[in-house]
Amino acid sequence: MAEEDQIKYFTIEEVKIYNGKDDSRVWFIYKDIVYDVTDYLDDHPGGGDLITEYAGKDATKAFDDFGHSSDAKKQLKKYKIGEIVEEQRKGKKKAEVRTVPPEKPETRSCISIITCGLCR
Repeated sequence: MAEEDQIKYFTIEEVKIYNGKDDSRVWFIYKDIVYDVTDYLDDHPGGGDLITEYAGKDATKAFDDFGHSSDAKKQLKKYKIGEIVEEQRKGKKKAEVRTVPPEKPETRSCISIITCGLCR
């Protein structure tokens, strides 16, 4: 795999640093993917303030609640810089849980227990 194709992984704590304050870059998380949208702030149709409100945070719910178009989601892809580390992902798959039927209980009635006790 070429070096430019390798995925970079970030912790949530690392993303928090890029909150747009003190001239820092503006990163946010959308569905466990990290985006650097600093260069898009001036082009955002709703204004850069809407983005900076979620700078350094997980913006998944807000992004989806607003109802962004499929074009907006496609445009977002070019700002991808990495992903959240596996152990901190919100969307990580849960371990498969299988139910195991209980063992069949011994089917002795009270009468058979009493009877067996008397026969000894």
